[in-house]
Amino acid sequence: MLNRRLLIAGALAAPAVAARANTWPQRPIRFVVPLAAGGGVDMMARILAEQLDKALGQPVVVENLVGAGGTIAAANVSRSDPDGYVFIFQSVSSAVINALTYKNLSYDPVGGFAAVSLFARFPLVMATYPDLPAADLKSLIETLKAEPTKYSYGSSGVGTVTHVAGELFNSLTGAKLVHVPYRGNSAVLNDLLTGRVAFTFDGIAPLLPHIQAGKLRALGVTTAERSPALKDVPAMKEIIPGYELPFWTGLYAPARTPSEIITRVSAEVAKIAANPAVSSRLASLGVEAVGMPAELFDAYWRQQLDYYRAIVGQSNISLGQ
Repeated sequence: MLNRRLLIAGALAAPAVAARANTWPQRPIRFVVPLAAGGGVDMMARILAEQLDKALGQPVVVENLVGAGGTIAAANVSRSDPDGYVFIFQSVSSAVINALTYKNLSYDPVGGFAAVSLFARFPLVMATYPDLPAADLKSLIETLKAEPTKYSYGSSGVGTVTHVAGELFNSLTGAKLVHVPYRGNSAVLNDLLTGRVAFTFDGIAPLLPHIQAGKLRALGVTTAERSPALKDVPAMKEIIPGYELPFWTGLYAPARTPSEIITRVSAEVAKIAANPAVSSRLASLGVEAVGMPAELFDAYWRQQLDYYRAIVGQSNISLGQ
């Protein structure tokens, strides 16, 4: 009798599910970015939001909700109604590193979200201002060992991937760069350009114009291979064995968001990533457009949690609240 009731309930629910998929969305969609406006992650989020706006026929409104390394935004979204009208555009920082380093979060950084689609992959760049007395990464390491704690690096916040990048550098080279956390990448860039901090790790997009203008010097990229956008800049692992830090961005929804909505949005993101105009625009910024079905992105996300867990442990990073 119970099985029959379940079958009847499922049959009655099926038309409602189909109707919901066909009628959604009916109002603007909130698109949360856990970083300040103007940085590389924000730029990618706005490119995706602009295209989703067209694809879904409703405004996709970007909201920059900053603070506490992305945990404020993530907590906000994880507690939102899972109705398909709120998403969060996360990077490795908030989707992976926060789950590994913050011990007393007020939300579940893994179970609180449903993976929708991987959007982009790209390297971070280790950049410095040109007046620093080191022409390349090898000579820089020698300089840092000769003058420990003299130089600082800025990150976009405690617990972000740019923080981890600096601590991994310290761990593998024996350097003692002093960490200076900021509230977002734009503030770091402003101080880097004026020499208030010596280094930063950031995506290619916000740094490239300044590198091309000679206002910043690129020393290395964090991917295993060199970037097509910076062909003359070595992969850091060429100089520092074991240094590899994959960086990516992806779209998430609150847990229990209807699967048919997640499937639809994931399919739209894949179309957007495959659009030559979008992929070319991202490539010009040193970013590879990806797009990935939700179930594959979920598996990739969990693999990355394991990968970064080893890096965080190797670097002795403790960022718990």
